Amino acid sequence: MAETLSPCSPRGQCQPSMGANTSSANVDANASSSVVGGSAWRGREPFSIFTVLILTLLVLLTVATFLWNLLVLATILRVKAFHRVPHNLVASTAVSDVLVAALVMPLSLVKELSAGRRWRLGRELCLVWVCFDMLCCTASIWNVTAIALDRYWSVTRQLQYTLLARRRISNVMIALTWLLSAAISLAPLLGWGETYSPEQERCQLSQEPSYTIVSTGGAFYLPLCVVLFVYWKIYKASKLHMGARKRNAVLPLPEAAQRPDLTTREVCKNSFYFRRSLTML
Repeated sequence: MAETLSPCSPRGQCQPSMGANTSSANVDANASSSVVGGSAWRGREPFSIFTVLILTLLVLLTVATFLWNLLVLATILRVKAFHRVPHNLVASTAVSDVLVAALVMPLSLVKELSAGRRWRLGRELCLVWVCFDMLCCTASIWNVTAIALDRYWSVTRQLQYTLLARRRISNVMIALTWLLSAAISLAPLLGWGETYSPEQERCQLSQEPSYTIVSTGGAFYLPLCVVLFVYWKIYKASKLHMGARKRNAVLPLPEAAQRPDLTTREVCKNSFYFRRSLTML
């Protein structure tokens, strides 16, 4: 029976082996923690040169967008000749682009710089960022559409589209542009989808299918179709106008009609063929 007993049955003999096991476990834990810490440290290494260049370009683009559109607004406000159509439409476009550069693009840079592109600025700033992103981008697109409509009516309806009517219609288009943009951007705040997820630290536009269809259609596809259709009509109207100018151009008399030695009958005959040639143009 004594031979079958374990050699570690006495307490004095078991304590050293348990201490050895504990020390080895501690060594393994320290090694694993060092590996985890090393991987976490490697995840926080400085950005690569390519990433730094991209971020520098984005910062320069943000500053250039803000300053350029601010310069456009200052020019329109200072020069009295620009206080009319279509410069009010251009000013509305510049306002939307200034808001994008001041409120949307800096927060987008912060999101890009965070690890894993996570949003760590809270729910309130997330809602502000998403709303202003949708509001300003949609307003900018619809302002471009309003400028295209103004050009189309100026080309095709020169008599009906007077200066007074042009000013009134442009103000209506600016108001409708911002109202439509506000309706699309404020819909998630009223419960149409969720934009912020605290568990995943995610901030993005609402992924609700119905909202996605309405927002993309109203903010991109509909104005795109309007702009393409309007500029196609402008091209056709300009082509028709150039053809009419060529048909109504005053051409010189033929050389035979300018010769004094010809009789009246010969001059009339040559003029008849000349007029006939004009009708064939």
